[in-house]
Amino acid sequence: MIARGTRRAALFVVALVCVASLWELYKVVGPTDGAEVFGWRLVPRASDRAMPHTWEMVQRLFDPEVRGQDTPIWLAVVGYSWYTFRMALVGLVLGGTFGVALAIVMARFKVIERGLLPYVIASQTVPLIALAPQVAAIGGNWDLPKWTWVAALGAFLAFFPIAVATLKGLGSAPAASLELMDSYAAGWWRTLVKLRLPAAVPTMVPGMKLAATAAVIGVIVSEISTGVRGIGFASLTYGQKATSDPAQLYTAVFGAATLGLLMFGLVVAIEAVAMRNRPQEATA
Repeated sequence: MIARGTRRAALFVVALVCVASLWELYKVVGPTDGAEVFGWRLVPRASDRAMPHTWEMVQRLFDPEVRGQDTPIWLAVVGYSWYTFRMALVGLVLGGTFGVALAIVMARFKVIERGLLPYVIASQTVPLIALAPQVAAIGGNWDLPKWTWVAALGAFLAFFPIAVATLKGLGSAPAASLELMDSYAAGWWRTLVKLRLPAAVPTMVPGMKLAATAAVIGVIVSEISTGVRGIGFASLTYGQKATSDPAQLYTAVFGAATLGLLMFGLVVAIEAVAMRNRPQEATA
């Protein structure tokens, strides 16, 4: 286990070095003003304003967020990220709970699955940037705290992959095991708890991984649209000063990327615990 963790950490460091190297390589060979094809900018600009050097972005982390203050920007980013992390976690729990419950209902009643699943899929085509103000308006009319607006959009994005993965997993129980439960006169709900849900865990985990990162995206978009002070708000604020201080914007990008990795790692840890005592299938 320790060796595997060390190997993953080493691969992560190698990946970071490769990304930084490719970034600097593009700054050398890429066009300063980019390139347009039929009026569309398809090749990004390699200027210092658009793509600051990696060491400038790292150095900016230790500079003050605001001139005249002592608070380094990395500490401010951690504060913003901590708020967003909590909201994403709430969104993941709410969205996961709703997604699992919805999948169970659709698995139990096929007529509901046939009638509801197309609308569940269509719900993910709604633009988030347009949905966030509507959620804020509803929350304001109901006098709900602002954090509920943010968590709601995270839950909206999180429920879909979990619902679809759980629905597929509930139908993956072996036919022989289902027949055995029938021979014991076990009802549908008892079969669900004893057989279908345990069999669905390997399918649910990838859905949870997608949902974890999706919850972060939903929360960040909500923060940008509503002005709630999380890492999304920091990205918007720093972006307004990108012309004069481009490296500052990327400190918020680092925070958002780290959040996605933390949420993904949280699900991986849950997977390790859930699968640790799972019996291994016999192989011929």
